Amino acid sequence: MKTLQLPLFIATLGLCSFAQADFIGLKGDISYWNIEGESNIDRKHLNDQDLDRKGTVQASVAFEHPVPVIPNVKLKYTQLDTETESNNTIEGLAKTEINLDHTDLILYYEILDNIIKADIGVGATRLSGDVKQFGTSVDIDEYSPIIYAEVGAKLPFTGLSAKAEATYTNVNDVKITDAQAEFQYDFVKSIALDLGAKVGYRVLNIELNDLDKRDMKFNFKGPYIGLNAHF
Repeated sequence: MKTLQLPLFIATLGLCSFAQADFIGLKGDISYWNIEGESNIDRKHLNDQDLDRKGTVQASVAFEHPVPVIPNVKLKYTQLDTETESNNTIEGLAKTEINLDHTDLILYYEILDNIIKADIGVGATRLSGDVKQFGTSVDIDEYSPIIYAEVGAKLPFTGLSAKAEATYTNVNDVKITDAQAEFQYDFVKSIALDLGAKVGYRVLNIELNDLDKRDMKFNFKGPYIGLNAHF
């Protein structure tokens, strides 16, 4: 039964390709994400550690076109550099340094593109960097397939819009759930360029099992503000 699911999904994407953009377009955004959350490196005596609240960068760029069947392309990037401190272990002060880059490459189709917008797609995600704790360092370089969905709505003649998007994977000891929702206001609207500001909230949960004989869990969450452009 599972062998039929992927061909059926691809066929569905092909049937939905009629909703592709009417012209070639380039979208981009960059945001300041104020993250907090928890981490846990698998040690029996170590509880969840609170992440230091820090600001970080998240950005994306998407290329859309009117060609049927061929998907649009989106690239997302997030820098996850933070640390934790906890003094509730038998080893005293346990400091964890997290230095990760999170990148998504997504191929998607627009199934709706009017007042209501909806995209679905598939892609790949990569986590790269390292985690340091108790004087040791674990290098991370993990790839996994992902599924992607986005839904949004515009309030006509106001420049206001809202959207939510998510990716998910649970393959080969890597589980990542990434979801965000935002409100946007376009203060420049023209034939050549739409430029706007946005505010939103994002939750990113990462679980890595049996990595260098350790299980790792990270929960990043917090609000963000940013700018977006559509050429």
